[in-house]
Amino acid sequence: MKIFCIGMNYAQHNKALHSTLYVSEEPVVFMKPDSALLKGGRPFFVPEELGRIEYETELVVRICRLGKGIPKRFAHRYYDAVTVGIDFTARELQQQLRGKGLPWERAKAFDGSAAIGRWIDIVPDVQTDEHRLSHRLRLAVNGTVVQDGNTADMLFDIDALISYISQTFTLRTGDLLFTGTPTGVGAVHPDDHLEGWLDDEKVLEFNCK
Repeated sequence: MKIFCIGMNYAQHNKALHSTLYVSEEPVVFMKPDSALLKGGRPFFVPEELGRIEYETELVVRICRLGKGIPKRFAHRYYDAVTVGIDFTARELQQQLRGKGLPWERAKAFDGSAAIGRWIDIVPDVQTDEHRLSHRLRLAVNGTVVQDGNTADMLFDIDALISYISQTFTLRTGDLLFTGTPTGVGAVHPDDHLEGWLDDEKVLEFNCK
């Protein structure tokens, strides 16, 4: 299983991080190992040795068939479920690595850094474009909503991402795609309680330790 992640896919989040409405000409793709996966409501153990750890709430897509070089018009056939996930990021470490021109893996791919909620099954072939490309995401920390975004604001939509990634990597059943985070990221601490909603359905809930 491969975990694909997309960086800087919402303009307002980019502005918050970089003080400018930076828009990449192509999707920013990075990967996490399967040891990063956190599911089933298991607790997230905050790796305090990595410095400030931030949540990034994202729509996560589950790949359902083998594919390579997928045209965008057929990309909707290659996933069968979506959920809310958290791309945990060691922000200070990421900034240090980026400043030195080094890869992000230590800041993005540590154990437990890819939390996912309960899957919502979909039927891609009968979805309308509006439904497929528009989902509301919300995250609450200790009962307070801290992120509230919509995938309609993504710079590169789901189908475009699947097509783009498949030009380089063979997609396999069970691979995951984290599609980027809207604005509002912030730090997590031990004893925090996180809850995530996809549209109006709560699909994610766990504690930090």
